[in-house]
Amino acid sequence: MNKHDYIGDNHILTNIKTPLTPNAIDKSDEEKIVNIQGHFAKIMEELGLDLTDDSLSGTPYRFAKMYVKELFYGLNPANKPKASTFDNKYGYSKMLVEQNITIDSSCEHHFLPISGYAHIGYIPKNRVIGLSKINRLVDYYSHRPQVQERLCLQILTDLQETLETEDVIVLVNAKHLCVSSRGIKDKNSYTTTIEYGGSFNDLAVRNEFFKICEFENRE
Repeated sequence: MNKHDYIGDNHILTNIKTPLTPNAIDKSDEEKIVNIQGHFAKIMEELGLDLTDDSLSGTPYRFAKMYVKELFYGLNPANKPKASTFDNKYGYSKMLVEQNITIDSSCEHHFLPISGYAHIGYIPKNRVIGLSKINRLVDYYSHRPQVQERLCLQILTDLQETLETEDVIVLVNAKHLCVSSRGIKDKNSYTTTIEYGGSFNDLAVRNEFFKICEFENRE
């Protein structure tokens, strides 16, 4: 077995931050598109595809633009949505849950889709956040090569810092195409990851969240 096959089949999480080179954002999007376009054309040629064909001739550019502008826009910090928060003037102190937030990500081991849903809860203290901002934050972190465990942690820590409270929980339930379309080719399995802090360390509080999300806690 090639060592990369072995490593790629293990979810190795070395850092909560996405592993980026020091010059990751030095080039403009346009420069990256031009470079990726050339590299992907070579890949297609190695596969034996005829790039003079009308159907294929524009594929390297479309591929490069999709990678930079769409699938992996979350790699550029400049694209991070502004997470506006507000004073908790209502004094709301019970759990708030945002469910079924779409996850549209990519596995960093095979660059194949990860699709599913995130369910996020928090207990406000001094600050609250606009509901759509939670969705935008999930979308931002999803649109980069990911490991599901890291995705959970990145969303959790960002919301904890933004809301100035540890009382946040993130549950992600997703299907990995690298499992369903290659390797074991299991078409039905899903992966669930959970990260939480503060009040959610209490089993009763977690169970309240799971009940709202219709997930059974098996502890």
